[in-house]
Amino acid sequence: MIERVPLFPLGTVLFPGLVLPLHLFEERYRLLVGDLLDRPEPRAFGVIGIELGHEVGAEAAHRLAEVGCLAELREVTPHPDGRYDVVTVGTRRFRLKGLDRSRPYLQGEVDLLPEEPGADAEAVARRVRLLFALYRRRLAAAAGPGGIAESLEPPDDPVGLSYAIAAAAVLDGHDKQRLLECEDAALRLRAEAHLLARENRLLDVLPMVPAGQFLDGSFNPN
Repeated sequence: MIERVPLFPLGTVLFPGLVLPLHLFEERYRLLVGDLLDRPEPRAFGVIGIELGHEVGAEAAHRLAEVGCLAELREVTPHPDGRYDVVTVGTRRFRLKGLDRSRPYLQGEVDLLPEEPGADAEAVARRVRLLFALYRRRLAAAAGPGGIAESLEPPDDPVGLSYAIAAAAVLDGHDKQRLLECEDAALRLRAEAHLLARENRLLDVLPMVPAGQFLDGSFNPN
């Protein structure tokens, strides 16, 4: 089913279950939030990766990714000068089918994507949990005392687990986007197994890897 949603091009990949706070100051995105607040709940916009261009400016995002994630508004704090601080949570993936430039902000014709476990998802999930536990220990050792916050254990179900690890692992934007685009959880978990094995080898050789957003509490199993 094709839907039309406001779009927020961003240089960060949003996954279902991930909490994303935003400070919105550009006029077009202030208008976007105002339009959403005039609608009944749930209120959501699409976060879509920028493949060419930048986040700010009238024509900044020249090429967008094919797959993005809906961000549901959970908290909105308006400021007297019109800026907004918002807290959103990723909900559903979508495939971008077309663009509508009739508003100051982009709108997208999107097709919401299903969330399927995939073939042998439980078996793949068991392997990934082991690799992720090793990764977390090695990354914590590389970061040193106090470098990485304690976190909850990843979700049990393969779909939730695949997104939790995709959000938590310190990977570049290309790898994150590739994980978002996987057709089902089993394929995503298999890709994560290869990535975690690679990162574990790197941590053995080069332990000083920046911890970044790793397990900082921003993932919400929702």
